[in-house]
Amino acid sequence: MSHWPEQPVNIIIKWLQDHNPRLTVADFGCGDARLAKNVKNEVFSIDLVAHDPSVIACDMSNTPLDAASVDVAVFSLSLMGTNFSSYLKEAHRVLKPSGWLLIAEVKSRFDPSNGGADPNKFSTAVCDLGFTSTSKDLSNKMFILLYFKKKENQKSKKKEIEWPELKPCLYKRR
Repeated sequence: MSHWPEQPVNIIIKWLQDHNPRLTVADFGCGDARLAKNVKNEVFSIDLVAHDPSVIACDMSNTPLDAASVDVAVFSLSLMGTNFSSYLKEAHRVLKPSGWLLIAEVKSRFDPSNGGADPNKFSTAVCDLGFTSTSKDLSNKMFILLYFKKKENQKSKKKEIEWPELKPCLYKRR
């Protein structure tokens, strides 16, 4: 990843810099909290292990954040657990109505021709959770970016969501 021509976190940093600096952000799977260190926004940096004192160490499916308390939830190369759907459910819980969900993932995980998940089926599952897909950026050869907005005043559904399996990351020389 260090040899990639572009890092997804940098695109997300730029996205945040182009939006209101008063938006509160939850960075799920933040690693070294790079996002928080590069934007003016209040950022809750969350990861299973804290490698930086500013990081909240917890299970990403059960954070200490209040319901409807953040404007943007970010997953930058962090949907690694087999229970990734519970991470997204937690993001839905902590997001305010009309809040943003930004997902960047390794492209190979969303390549059905190589055993990856179909990106459209993944987006459908996220939408079934209570989001609207606003855009997809498939232009980068290393990763994809998916942008969603939380639906306002959504009625609770008991529908079972069909989550596609996300294969382990494949890092290839390109």
